[in-house]
Amino acid sequence: QVQLVESGGGLVQAGDSLRLSCAASGRTFSTYAMGWFRQAPGKEREIVAAISRSGGSTYYADSVKGRFTISRDNAKNTVYLQMNSLKSEDTAVYYCAAQYTWYDAWTPYSNRYDSWGQGTQVTVSS
Repeated sequence: QVQLVESGGGLVQAGDSLRLSCAASGRTFSTYAMGWFRQAPGKEREIVAAISRSGGSTYYADSVKGRFTISRDNAKNTVYLQMNSLKSEDTAVYYCAAQYTWYDAWTPYSNRYDSWGQGTQVTVSS
């Protein structure tokens, strides 16, 4: 398994930007598709974005499309989530997750992911 550590969360105002990072260690990072999920209080965990092993294919939830960008640097074993135009409804704990896969594809399904980080809190005040 790969170990994941998120960073970059914090308290910001609506309209601000944040960049989350997720550093991976333990196995070859480029063999993993990566995803960002979030969970707000009282709500189910939901997919935010996902990226294929090479970074050539990405997926975004409708709620963040056009505002968030997922990217990865396989040389640095890191996946990023650039979040712009933040809204109060983006407030949640954000988790990164890794799926070991032979294929250069992503999945939006949380039960397909093998490893999870501990989460980082993002709070957006309105």
